[in-house]
Amino acid sequence: MLVIALDTSTPAVTAGLVAVADGHARPLAERVTVNPRAHGELLMPHLTDVMAEAGRELSEVDAVVVGAGPGPFTGLRVGMVTAASLGHALDVPVHPVCGLDAIAAQAATGAPLLVATDARRKEVYWAAYAADGSRTTGPRVQRPAEVPTDGIAAAAGEMAGLFGLEVVGIAHPSPVGLVTAADLGAPPQPLVPLYLRRPDAQAPGPRKQVAR
Repeated sequence: MLVIALDTSTPAVTAGLVAVADGHARPLAERVTVNPRAHGELLMPHLTDVMAEAGRELSEVDAVVVGAGPGPFTGLRVGMVTAASLGHALDVPVHPVCGLDAIAAQAATGAPLLVATDARRKEVYWAAYAADGSRTTGPRVQRPAEVPTDGIAAAAGEMAGLFGLEVVGIAHPSPVGLVTAADLGAPPQPLVPLYLRRPDAQAPGPRKQVAR
């Protein structure tokens, strides 16, 4: 089974092609560039390079997996719209995956884990995981000081160093992590982004009336 994996939920622009056989995910090619302002410019060129390096055609792909956040509005939309378009064009299922789940799946620490990424505004997106990798809390968005760490052994993600825990050196969702966290045998869930909070931009209110 060949799976395209895309993620734009963090500053990393990620595209990869992963082979899945007997329940194991193996990377065939990937491109990752950390640039929070270039998701729209880099994602499809990255995917084109990935397919060329792997020597595969888009018509051979069986599914698409995409990071559904949590993440900022603009970047997150780029990945999800691209994944939806590919799924429609190739007539293959598109599976959304929580990016924090993907990091936890790649970390596979065998111990309780906290995954935290940058939510800006001095906050983090975070989720907690049991030793078997199942999510126990989250995803949520809070200030680092408000995140509970009792019983947690290690931390992963961009903001892992804020919690006084053993740091697992995985900052962003990887293609293999995304595919591992996806349930490819189940019907895909709706492509609903995990924003977790309202956007910074607000619709303008009604114009003030000018008294005569």
